Amino acid sequence: MAGRAALVTGGSSGIGLAIARALGQDGYSLTVSARRPDKLEQAVEGLHADGLEVESVPANVAREEEIVALVERHRDRWGRMDVLINNAGVGIGGEIAEHQTKHLDMQLDVNLRAVYITLRESIPLLRQAGSEHGKALVVNTASIAGKFGQPWLAAYSATKAAVVGLSQSAHGEIAKDGIQVTAFCPAFVATPMTDWAEDRVPKEEMIQPEDIAEAVRFLLRTSPACIVPEIQFVRAGDLMRAT
Repeated sequence: MAGRAALVTGGSSGIGLAIARALGQDGYSLTVSARRPDKLEQAVEGLHADGLEVESVPANVAREEEIVALVERHRDRWGRMDVLINNAGVGIGGEIAEHQTKHLDMQLDVNLRAVYITLRESIPLLRQAGSEHGKALVVNTASIAGKFGQPWLAAYSATKAAVVGLSQSAHGEIAKDGIQVTAFCPAFVATPMTDWAEDRVPKEEMIQPEDIAEAVRFLLRTSPACIVPEIQFVRAGDLMRAT
């Protein structure tokens, strides 16, 4: 059994990979998951090269059976879960009047349903960690678009607002078990997911993935009595906009 272990979804690049690297550097054994096996293996090879202890498990989180198998693989490999990073997500822009139902369904499946199911399947392991040290942590990646709904991103904004609500409800249910649930609500982060916005905001002017990873470290260093329901990450002057 590992000393401390974390499961990170959407971990092949961007925010998820930065968080995985930070946790690994801090001594956590890792299960890192993403949909594309080739991209995931490339990311995990980089983590291994840094001397980190990592298990890679490809999974399409739009499929419940793959989420269940992912959590089982993590349990079988490490025997515990102290941190869950629910980071897998997808954003498909478009005006409501023209948005295809399949694009709505994809965002509902990945951004909300998968977060719910992954958390549900992980709660038994998180409860064990919480009873041991009182500080199991769940981070659900939402978005600033979930706090201030964005035109052209209505479906995305709606799913991310739901993640904030889910995080609040979950904390109300499982805080007594020593589990903290925090929603992360970042504006533009310099990841492949924001390539489309680079003509508006250069990547060097965006929030960096490492900024988000440092927030995870902060949460893990606070006392069990310190509850942080959500963290908003914004650029100067952009509190009311997703940019």
